[in-house]
Amino acid sequence: MQYKQLNDGFTIPLLGFGTYKATNEEGIAAVLHALALGYRLFDTAAKYGNEEQVGTAIRRSNIPREEIIITTKLWRENLGYQETRQAFQLSLEKLGMDYIDIYLIHWPANAKNYPNWQQANADAWRAMEELQSEGKIKSIGVSNFWPEHLEALLETARVVPALNQIEFHPGYWQQEVVSYCQRKGISVESWSPLARGKVFGNPLLESLAERYGKSVSQICLRWVIQHDVVVIPKSTSADRIAENLAIFDFELSADEMREIDNLPEMGFSGELPNNWPDRV
Repeated sequence: MQYKQLNDGFTIPLLGFGTYKATNEEGIAAVLHALALGYRLFDTAAKYGNEEQVGTAIRRSNIPREEIIITTKLWRENLGYQETRQAFQLSLEKLGMDYIDIYLIHWPANAKNYPNWQQANADAWRAMEELQSEGKIKSIGVSNFWPEHLEALLETARVVPALNQIEFHPGYWQQEVVSYCQRKGISVESWSPLARGKVFGNPLLESLAERYGKSVSQICLRWVIQHDVVVIPKSTSADRIAENLAIFDFELSADEMREIDNLPEMGFSGELPNNWPDRV
């Protein structure tokens, strides 16, 4: 496993485990299997409706809590100071924990949904800064923030976000957002690294998989981490969960990285921070 240090000094694995749609007993089993294989970074969210299952799996594993890094997220309809504190407390109770390692604003407020979107984000962030200072959160960050949202947030923030989790995969990797974050010292984390399955069957990715004796999934995950981006693939398949770990024994060349960088748009979710609740 390789690791990345965030701007607050907290170190996290470059490869984690996503739990979106991993619910009920199947979700618990998937998290338990991932823990047994050595995953230690887990991503959930209030909106996923599975914080209780993630917490249950972690308790059943008997692995010390301090060895596990848990990310959860504040849903975009709960932005604001008091709303954030209440939503955080609810997530804490559902997870059955007394602190959360990484807490993110899931989506920024926008002008379509908040009369003063800048203030809504700032108020949520102020609550998160307080929760961090109280020892209830180790690292605070955002998700799906574009430079315009980060610029507004940084006008009043005392703490620079440690992380920005964005849609990042071959065919849609938001270079401008990534470059901005890297200039500001904000680490980037990839969601949907396999482009909702659209990477499968791509001739370039298939040829690279054959060249390295790897799967297309492994090629994509390797490409993500070679951009110095944290990646959190999700799966409930025991074989796929194990396969996703095996990406640290090879390296794509600079030319191969550029080839993947230049793939045409594919697999874009259609979700944009200034459009919700509509999609493009």
